[in-house]
Amino acid sequence: MIKQLKLKDYILIDELEANFHSGLNVITGETGAGKSILISAVDLAFSPRVSKDVIKHGADKAVIELTIENTKHNLSELFKENGIDDFGNEIILSKEITQNGVRTRLNGTLINQEFLKQIKSLFLDIHSQHQTYVFMQPKYHINLLDNYAKDVYGSLLEEYRTEYKKYIDTRNLLEQAKNSADTTENQLEFLKFQVNEIAEAEIQSETEDEELNAELEVLANAERLKELTGQSYWTINGDDGSVIEALGKIKQNISKAVSMDPALEELEQRFVDTVENLRDCASELRDYSQNLDNDEARLNEIQERLFLLDKLKRKYGGTLSSVLESYKKLSEELAGIEYSTQNIEELENALNKIHSKLTEISSQITENRQNYAKVLSVYIQEKLEKLELPKARFEISVTPKELSADGADNVEFLISTNVSEDLRPLAKVASGGEISRVMLAIKSIFAQSDDIDTVIFDEIDTGISGKASQSVAEEIKELSKFHQIILITHQPIIASKADKHFYVRKSQEDETKVEVYVLTGENRVKALAELAGGEINDQSVGFARSLLEV
Repeated sequence: MIKQLKLKDYILIDELEANFHSGLNVITGETGAGKSILISAVDLAFSPRVSKDVIKHGADKAVIELTIENTKHNLSELFKENGIDDFGNEIILSKEITQNGVRTRLNGTLINQEFLKQIKSLFLDIHSQHQTYVFMQPKYHINLLDNYAKDVYGSLLEEYRTEYKKYIDTRNLLEQAKNSADTTENQLEFLKFQVNEIAEAEIQSETEDEELNAELEVLANAERLKELTGQSYWTINGDDGSVIEALGKIKQNISKAVSMDPALEELEQRFVDTVENLRDCASELRDYSQNLDNDEARLNEIQERLFLLDKLKRKYGGTLSSVLESYKKLSEELAGIEYSTQNIEELENALNKIHSKLTEISSQITENRQNYAKVLSVYIQEKLEKLELPKARFEISVTPKELSADGADNVEFLISTNVSEDLRPLAKVASGGEISRVMLAIKSIFAQSDDIDTVIFDEIDTGISGKASQSVAEEIKELSKFHQIILITHQPIIASKADKHFYVRKSQEDETKVEVYVLTGENRVKALAELAGGEINDQSVGFARSLLEV
């Protein structure tokens, strides 16, 4: 449920903090006072796109923050996969809107639109006159029906889904096998040739050609390298006139200087170290020169090897890395063809067995769906009568379709609110007053099996009055036992059922502002009286008190 809403520089609001009740939260206020601002803020927090027009005039950015209490859904793995901190039962959803864009964070981590949509589907359901309500969509109806009867045939559905996954996997393998079996003999022989050609080359690594080229460069210049390194050695450490001999004389001079000024000891030591390093360099140059051979056989061997590798690179992508990748793909393709041609019959038999099992399970699921569709249709029709729609007819239609991930049934809610009209899809019900009550009836029936935490109704009382208002008020109160409800209403009867009553007021002094108050005691009585009679007098106050006493 939504525990708290914080707004900063949002439309006409400087700063606001609203703490919601777990049950029924009612929002009232004069027409045009800005009641929908709270609901729109909650909705926008879960929306992927937000207009910069919501930023309060003169501000740099608008901020919406929701604190959500999660007691129904295990999100630990989902959060872990997406690098989101897990705060236990508490989730903080924040949205920052600037002139340059929108940033949405969950527990402080930036999230994308798809993830936000996933979170919204778990926690929020909004019904307004201008939005598509989730229950209106036929694709959602089958889930509602199955979720309601999960204790009866839920295990059958799980078994079906497991088998259906096997069916899809096996069907894909069979298609691959049939495609592979169509390969001509010439194509197969050429594929084998390619695989063998690369395999016989026995490529050592992705950089073998680079290593061989480096070795080739050394062998091709062996004589010159021997000459250069040998001369360098003799210059450093030869007989007469070598660098080492000259440095030895310098060392003697420095040693004499040290005897006269000990401050030169550090310099002497550095000089000694330098001479030793030079001796080491000379030794390495000597060894390199002595060990370097002009190996014509190895030179020819490398040239032949590079010729072979270059040939393969030209045919398979330009680098040894691409040659090795081609070998992997070609080998897998060859193995698949050889496997497939031997296993088409085996895969066809397996597919037929799985299809038979799916048909058997789906038949049982269909029978259960049809039975529960009839029962639920009666329940919902009874609710509609209670909500002052006595002529309404409601039916959950279960019709056959091809096997799919959720079985072999199309499920759709159909309704007629007038005697003279045929049953039509729920999405085509036009009247605002009717659709509000239809949604409420459906929501009430599915309340105990529905996992959505918060349901928001924006002016659900549109088009109703009198006895219908009383019925709607009682149904909403009952629904709030299973869901957190947030609603805007103009009906005092509905508002009187609130566990928490918010009042929205607009002031226009130096600037236009919207402020929100929680009403209790006499303030709430006056607000209900004003809703009932348009003004506060003894009669409207008395009526308000009578509503609260019920």
